[in-house]
Amino acid sequence: MDVGLGLVSQTWMKYFMVVLTVLKLLMAFCPVGISAKEVYVVYAGDHGGMLPEEVADIHHSMLASVKGNADEARESLLYSYKHSFNGFAAHLSHEEASAISEMEGVISVFPSKNRKMHTTRSWDFLGMAGKSTQGDGTTYPSSSLWKEANYGQDTIIGLLDSGIWPEAESFKDDGMPSVPSTWKGICEKGEAFNISHCNKKLIGARYYLKGYTAYYGALNETNVAEYRSPRDHDGHGTHTSSTVAGQEVDAAALGGFAAGKAAGGAPMARIAMYKVCWPIPGGDPAMENTCTDVDMLAALDDAINDGVHVLSISIGTTGMPPVYTRDAIAIGSLHAIKQGVFVACSAGNNGPKPATSSNLAPWITTVAANSVDRDFVSPVLLGDGTKLKGQTVTPYRLEDKFYPLVFAADSVLPTVDNANISAGQCLPGSLDPEKVKGKIVFCLRGNGPRVGKGMEVKRAGGAAVILGNLPMNAAEISVDAYVLAGTAVVSDDAAIILAYINSTTTPVAQIVPANTSLGTTPAPFMAAFSSTGPNLLNPDIIKVKRFILGKNNHFFFHLVI
Repeated sequence: MDVGLGLVSQTWMKYFMVVLTVLKLLMAFCPVGISAKEVYVVYAGDHGGMLPEEVADIHHSMLASVKGNADEARESLLYSYKHSFNGFAAHLSHEEASAISEMEGVISVFPSKNRKMHTTRSWDFLGMAGKSTQGDGTTYPSSSLWKEANYGQDTIIGLLDSGIWPEAESFKDDGMPSVPSTWKGICEKGEAFNISHCNKKLIGARYYLKGYTAYYGALNETNVAEYRSPRDHDGHGTHTSSTVAGQEVDAAALGGFAAGKAAGGAPMARIAMYKVCWPIPGGDPAMENTCTDVDMLAALDDAINDGVHVLSISIGTTGMPPVYTRDAIAIGSLHAIKQGVFVACSAGNNGPKPATSSNLAPWITTVAANSVDRDFVSPVLLGDGTKLKGQTVTPYRLEDKFYPLVFAADSVLPTVDNANISAGQCLPGSLDPEKVKGKIVFCLRGNGPRVGKGMEVKRAGGAAVILGNLPMNAAEISVDAYVLAGTAVVSDDAAIILAYINSTTTPVAQIVPANTSLGTTPAPFMAAFSSTGPNLLNPDIIKVKRFILGKNNHFFFHLVI
């Protein structure tokens, strides 16, 4: 074989593997709205090769022309996008924004919006590893995609997310060569995060807060477990980073389940984290996060200039998606693609309703959620002899006996309207301890976090929780580690349980401890929560959307719009 062609083939194989693996992570989000302080994005396309200082001077001149003086122009500016594309973010009145939109070279001016983040066996299932042995003696034959791609070595993957927890074993740099000489990024210091937290694996980390501060005010670091630094506050960014490029970690498991060696899709690739997502004031810091357009554009401007090869973005919108010239992710991704950077974005978790996908720009690879061939089976036995398939990864177990079974709606406090559908959803403070103590409580999905329903059962003294899907959830099960014994069932089985409860005055049930089951079928299949097409912006364009094993924290390929 020609040596030159061989090198090209090897390079493309490496990038193909990283592309395939980064087509993963992407899940769960929705927008918040337009900033009350009127932060606008001004987008002017390419900068034509001008120096960053020259681009910044033009931005100041444009602002001064509408503000009236240079001092006010400087004070109004949040970001100058000057490295990879041409634009800026600033506090503007409607009239000022309108005036700038009429200036020569300006493509679009739009208010910054807020978005939300989309919340081990995958690579074997995808056939990437090509394992010839299992367990600690695992080996990978030369024909495996991992080996042919050299495990993604020296590929730099940038992620826009909630930050990273650098001490995690997935980010150790054992056996990794020196940082590529092409890398121009930095490791930004901040609260509980020092330059020493970066290494040959985590080679870059930055954080962006100006857009968030302009919208919500100063970051609350007192009542919220948040860090003014690249450090992760809720685990989402750490999860996505380790999934796409985590080092191999031996003896990994979740509550005793899925034990084995865990690794990211490109275990020798480098990681650069760009923290753009922060907790919404007054919300649950582990559940409600927001990511502003202006902060994301600043991160994209830096990431492209830093020298990333791949961008993975698990952030998006709900509702009617913005047109491409007013979509921060689409704008930044366009310039990334023009520089040869592959961009993968999540489609969203707003299915199964049609036309719910975000990140629709044709230059973005859009990723949906799917399953692998692994279940964590924890059956439910009813007193009439019926056995139903449940799933869970909770480490807690009941004794090997039947327990009294009650429906949450029949067990609420007198202050709760049991005729309302939410009465059956085990919302915080709803259950009556006198009615549920020592019993298995059957709760419905719907409002509130799934794990939170188990917390309410535990608060009220219940012995265990059975979480039943609503018809809209159908057969899609997201397994959870509850704070007590518990399992989850599909909507058809939820109806059987409810019918059984209503058929007898003394319903009882037993939850069988869970075990890991491999080779389940059908697999893969689309998760019910995964956002779907058609493309509302360009219904005449068939956008091929990948699906990645995103259900129960795994990913694969998907087609559709």
